[in-house]
Amino acid sequence: MAEEDIARLTVPVGPRDHAQGPADAPVTLVEYGDYECPHCGRAYPIVKEVQRRLGSNLRIVFRDFPLAESHPHAEHAAEAAQAAAAQGRFWEMHDTLFEHQSALDDSHLVAYASRLELDPTKFESELRAHAHRARVREEFNGGVRSGVNGTPTFFINGVRFDDSWDPDTLTDALKAALR
Repeated sequence: MAEEDIARLTVPVGPRDHAQGPADAPVTLVEYGDYECPHCGRAYPIVKEVQRRLGSNLRIVFRDFPLAESHPHAEHAAEAAQAAAAQGRFWEMHDTLFEHQSALDDSHLVAYASRLELDPTKFESELRAHAHRARVREEFNGGVRSGVNGTPTFFINGVRFDDSWDPDTLTDALKAALR
């Protein structure tokens, strides 16, 4: 594959990103995902597994890429995750949404916020006002500019990973990026 054919992340990872793992980790895995996407639901435990395998060598970044045409609750679920982030609980909401993919309507989103002990008034107000829609769309547009056209799409150290994302293949690719 020619160098110019390799899809690259056009929006570099920065302080606004939702990240787990050390900022100076030698490998960064960026996932563009959709909370209602069944493929992303299957990828969720795989990402957790590779995170466990690589430990402090890996930083995980999640960016919203809701495919609203196919998944009617995806964009609002992404806004709910951003509303939780505003209260310091992004990853807890992220995990909850993937663990309850079949229940992403507003009443469930509010119930999840309550379980996570978020400020209910603030959460519901932000959800109703679409306070985080611009952020979700900004992440989506960044994905489009990076060549994302489906979910999940992964980038390893800024280069799109187009192989299988089963645990062993993804782990091997991440370990290769360590070298």
